[in-house]
Amino acid sequence: MSNRRLTALDNILTQIDQGLRTAFSSAPQPERTSPADTLTDIDLNDKDRARSIGLMRVNHTGEVCAQALYQGQALTAQVPEVREQMKHSAAEEIDHLAWCEQRIKKLGGETSLLNPIWYAMSFGIGAGTGLISDKLSLGFVAATEDQVSAHLSKHLSDLPKKDLLSRAIVEEMLVDEQRHAQAAREAGGYEFPSPVKKLMTLASSAMTLSSYHL
Repeated sequence: MSNRRLTALDNILTQIDQGLRTAFSSAPQPERTSPADTLTDIDLNDKDRARSIGLMRVNHTGEVCAQALYQGQALTAQVPEVREQMKHSAAEEIDHLAWCEQRIKKLGGETSLLNPIWYAMSFGIGAGTGLISDKLSLGFVAATEDQVSAHLSKHLSDLPKKDLLSRAIVEEMLVDEQRHAQAAREAGGYEFPSPVKKLMTLASSAMTLSSYHL
């Protein structure tokens, strides 16, 4: 059977399927082994366990948003090379998604109930920036990854010292996110002005606060 070229409707249906899987189903199997797998887990008291669950739930929701952002941008990217870069970054973010989910479950917690909402909003932003221009789309990726990196750095300070497994996951995620931001800039991403970045920080804070508790 010859390969059929995907139509615009095919791509839209594929994205809907991807969104439902990301927002409502368990994460796919990661390509890379979790950094936590080589470490010995240490029992945490109830306060520390609750703190770790909340922070890792925020990180998981951040990865749900990243999937939506990259998928939306890949759908509307105008240059094939940019589209492939978005897909490659999305594939790496799946590892983060799976690692966070595995850790949350092991701690006895649940992922955020608000993930479908955040996925839909992030997908819309990704697709919208991609429609305007690849330069803007790549710039948004760089600015978003900078925001994520700042959150992860703070979480390394906020996570309980005994929670070595969560800390190992966050450290590896931070390396990847910083690399994604740099790659987007090198590909020609637009440098967002400070006022726009401040608005992005406010939106990110809303996601962080709500996902920590729900």
